Amino acid sequence: MLSQVRDLDLQLLRLFISVVENGGFSAAQGELGIGQSTISTQMAKLETRLGFRLCERGKAGFRLTPKGEEVLVATRKLLTAIEVFKGEAQGMADKLLGELRIGLSEGLDGQILERVGSAIRLFRQRNQAVQIEVLSATPAELERRLLHDQLHLAIGYFSGAQLAIEHQLLFSEEQALYCTTGHPLFSRKTLSLADLHDQDGVHHPYRFLQLDEPWQSANSSARSEQVEGSLVFVLSGAHLAYLPTHIAAPWVRAKRLRAVLPEQLGFSVQFHLGSHRGRQPSEAQQAFVQDLFSAFNRQ
Repeated sequence: MLSQVRDLDLQLLRLFISVVENGGFSAAQGELGIGQSTISTQMAKLETRLGFRLCERGKAGFRLTPKGEEVLVATRKLLTAIEVFKGEAQGMADKLLGELRIGLSEGLDGQILERVGSAIRLFRQRNQAVQIEVLSATPAELERRLLHDQLHLAIGYFSGAQLAIEHQLLFSEEQALYCTTGHPLFSRKTLSLADLHDQDGVHHPYRFLQLDEPWQSANSSARSEQVEGSLVFVLSGAHLAYLPTHIAAPWVRAKRLRAVLPEQLGFSVQFHLGSHRGRQPSEAQQAFVQDLFSAFNRQ
């Protein structure tokens, strides 16, 4: 009995099909490129493997037994299925599959979001069937999710203290210190660092870059882990806070916010693409990183 189908069995079954389609052993010699005695030996091996006779051969000519007829039908189905599998397997070999979970730092500039969108468009033009999830969070949360394998990639500014996270530079973002109408500094024509000495600034517990902020408030009664919270504190008129310049821009145009000593106290923040060093990136992840760097004009 044929309990397992091996490569040799497939070869014998293909020989069987050729013999049937050519009408006998003698006629199949030319197509198979082997002698009639070898064909007969191979057919005998197949019948032994199956445990029953497939055909009658002799002076009366070649004809299939009833079981041979059934094996012929089954063999054609098997070989067709193998070809279908080969085609699908080849398609999978050339196709990106799986999922991608991507984290974005909250409050990104619209132009940055457009570039991320361009990267997704480039990726979708590939031969792929990948489920993509995008979420927005604070840098600290993005870093935590990377470390716990809840994200494959994250775009943000990171502490640099986590050696398990690899960082690749993507772009820089400008930050400035702001106050609003009603704040004592807003209407002053000239300002100096001394004017900021006793001002109440917003403390950012999530900000890995806080030590890089040129102005450090010695008097802070406000805390926020998000850009929107910092903006709310500034708009209260009671606090100063660092904000991304693109977040503050519409409020500045409306004359509701003023940058405080931007030449002295403004600074740049480097945003990186973060990924876990200890995790082997999938083909989909590698392809998306390529498209992301293309969108950001980085090599």
